[in-house]
Amino acid sequence: MTEPIVTVVGAGLAGSEAAFQLARRGVRVLLHEMRPVRMTEAHQTGMFAELVCSNSLRNDSMETAVGVLKQEMRRLGSLVIAAADRARVPAGSALAVDRVRFAGDITAALEQHPMVEIVREEVIAIPAELTILATGPLTSSALGADLSRLIGTERLYFYDAISPIVTFESINMDVAFRASRYGKGGDDYLNCPMSEGEYQAFVDALLAAEKVPTHPFEKAIYFEGCMPIEEMARRGANTLAFGPMRPVGLLDPRSSTRPAAVVQLRQDDSEGRLYNIVGFQTKMTYPEQRRVLRMIPGLARAEFVRLGSLHRNTFIDSPRLLTPSLNLKARANLFIAGQMIGVEGYVESAAAGLLAAVNAARMIENREPVIPPPESALGSLIGYITDPSRRNFQPMNANYGLMPELNFPRSRRGAKDHARNKKLAMGARALAAFDDWIAHNEIGAPDRNTEAPALPERSLSTAALRDR
Repeated sequence: MTEPIVTVVGAGLAGSEAAFQLARRGVRVLLHEMRPVRMTEAHQTGMFAELVCSNSLRNDSMETAVGVLKQEMRRLGSLVIAAADRARVPAGSALAVDRVRFAGDITAALEQHPMVEIVREEVIAIPAELTILATGPLTSSALGADLSRLIGTERLYFYDAISPIVTFESINMDVAFRASRYGKGGDDYLNCPMSEGEYQAFVDALLAAEKVPTHPFEKAIYFEGCMPIEEMARRGANTLAFGPMRPVGLLDPRSSTRPAAVVQLRQDDSEGRLYNIVGFQTKMTYPEQRRVLRMIPGLARAEFVRLGSLHRNTFIDSPRLLTPSLNLKARANLFIAGQMIGVEGYVESAAAGLLAAVNAARMIENREPVIPPPESALGSLIGYITDPSRRNFQPMNANYGLMPELNFPRSRRGAKDHARNKKLAMGARALAAFDDWIAHNEIGAPDRNTEAPALPERSLSTAALRDR
């Protein structure tokens, strides 16, 4: 009888994590990585899990959902988080790493694993056997075309135009008001009205704000289809007021007059806890987004669960295509993981690879797939991206706004302390539910108890890694 083999395509964070998790569960892995035979426009080396845009895996505290997600991954013996902990550099509460050591540890762990066979060549067609596809935002054109043939051209996207999302409880409803233009369609939007002076100050701040540089591989052709708000503002002082901020058909109930401009927010989840700032895709840096967008009346204390962006990113229409166990509805033996499924961020990508590997291994064992509990960071994120009722799907980070609501008593110390303590309580609930899920489904691998998986005692030298 032939021993089962899982093919993993792509050795970024998701693919590397998936390959390792399969191997440590006794499953043979054929890991395909086209670098350095064929490089992408963004990568510099042939190392696995090379970090491209940042060396930070973001906040590591329980005050953030991504911090909770890291703890969940540690409980499952994540290779990526273990390598990050080992390569950690000072960055306050953030988990930032020495990029070379981080990628070097992961590369060595997989190259030296007896259950992993590595093939350095481009995959141009999706394999027919049990496969995890984790080729990331820069999937090659040939493989992207084959995926498109499988799922349908209309279900594969190549650019993100992401608008910021804020929590409803952080919106000042003494300023914002519910209404649709001309009263049509019900009170589906929250409206933040601006006076002429507030609008001009906002435009000035928008133009002066620091922007994220456009990478060479991000062609400017997408700007016309999803123009960043700052690019619109450059075309004229009143462009935004005649575009996404047009006030036509809206009256401020406080004055019964039409504002000079209006920022509209649209509900983004079924519970009404998250609101999307409509049409506000932007290339502003994250700190600048927080500063400038809080100038909008009603958003002075906005809590952002996702900030805006505009960049190249190959991803699929997961709510229509994927099951919560991360395999295709139309082809059960094809799992998809990483940024391609619409998760944003290094940690989220690796976590998706981990879950896909767990379920691929269970498929080989003829066991039922597992879905993390909705109270957990991973479960709530997977629930968001695979919710078939979701329309206008856009990629998402892990955040507390995705988790089920928690009734938490108000703090006498004020709103800030209440918000912090509520998040800590939600984090504790998440880990308790996750531990119960691991135990009930017998998911744990030998070193699952928050200990780092074994990594090679001696990684490749820094000089050797830089030359790869």
